[in-house]
Amino acid sequence: MKLQRKNRLRALSLGAVAVSGALALTACGSDDTGSKSSATGGATTGSASSIKCDNAKGQLLADGSSAQKNAIDAWVKEFSAACSGVQINYKGGGSGAGVTAFTQGQVAFAGSDSALKPEEITASKKMCTGGGQGIDLPMVGGPIAVGFNVPGVDKLVLNASTVAKIFDSKISKWNDPAIAKLNPGVNLPDLKIQAFHRSDESGTTDNFTKYLIAAAPADWKYSGGKAWQAKGGQSAPQSSGVAQQVKQTAGAIGYMELSFAKDGIKAASIDTGASAPVDATVENATKAIADAKVIGTGKDLALKLNRATKADGAYPITLVTYEIVCDKGNKSDSLAATKAFLTYIASEDGQKVLSSIDYAPIPADIIAKVRTTIADLS
Repeated sequence: MKLQRKNRLRALSLGAVAVSGALALTACGSDDTGSKSSATGGATTGSASSIKCDNAKGQLLADGSSAQKNAIDAWVKEFSAACSGVQINYKGGGSGAGVTAFTQGQVAFAGSDSALKPEEITASKKMCTGGGQGIDLPMVGGPIAVGFNVPGVDKLVLNASTVAKIFDSKISKWNDPAIAKLNPGVNLPDLKIQAFHRSDESGTTDNFTKYLIAAAPADWKYSGGKAWQAKGGQSAPQSSGVAQQVKQTAGAIGYMELSFAKDGIKAASIDTGASAPVDATVENATKAIADAKVIGTGKDLALKLNRATKADGAYPITLVTYEIVCDKGNKSDSLAATKAFLTYIASEDGQKVLSSIDYAPIPADIIAKVRTTIADLS
């Protein structure tokens, strides 16, 4: 089946990304041989001619990364306009919840902002039949914004050291000399800093703290992981919860995907030691992802990012969201729907949707491997 619709997205130079985090939504799976025009709306745009339903039917359950929510919303809108017969329900309860649900056999696929750990791969072998195991498929990239709400301040520059000290409660006022030094000429208020972190196990937390470990080792003494470890600060569930708290609290700061940093939340620029501070943009995140290395083995495509990069224009606080499936031994009743949906979001058309909703594309060479792997899922 082919969708016909106007392409209102500019071409992406590095390829494309895809995936994650959302609500219960309907989608793919029709044996209809005609064509429909896709209903656009919001930021969802671009040709969806690559959607192939392949007679998939039934209910597709998934859970995981809330960072992907806005991407999944957009994809499902396109997918459901082309396909019927499959209902996709993505819970978006966080990366930790998604991986647990996957290894327990409760969902067809999971979204995670962190690649599977060795013990999670071992656990996945119990539900991936026939000698299969869980694998990581990078689908969505994007900057983790350091969002702030400081009255009278529209532009703010921070570096790894100040970010680490703020979130470790060692810098407590916005007019602290360390912040003022990075922002000459800015009228910083004598206002208490209200730092917000994730309360749930989160791949966003894992990526954010991995950046601090790599770029500010003298100031951040905690280990990485999905659970927040530093003392102090305030917490909120999921990316949307952190964003809401920052939005409504004067003096607040928090970390969230760029697509959540809106409506009164501004994103700090990061001084990496490059020629100029780097803004949190899709393009700058893509530059960082392009420097990533595939470290997964076999069909696993887990990536290693250079979080201490000083390359001009490369935004260092960047995450990649993975779709986690069995390489073989997927449940037969959901395999067709899983492959149809993942095939679309990894396609050129699926990837093109991302740029207008503040997600970054996966480089072309990596996403090509993702497409090949999805085709071989069994």
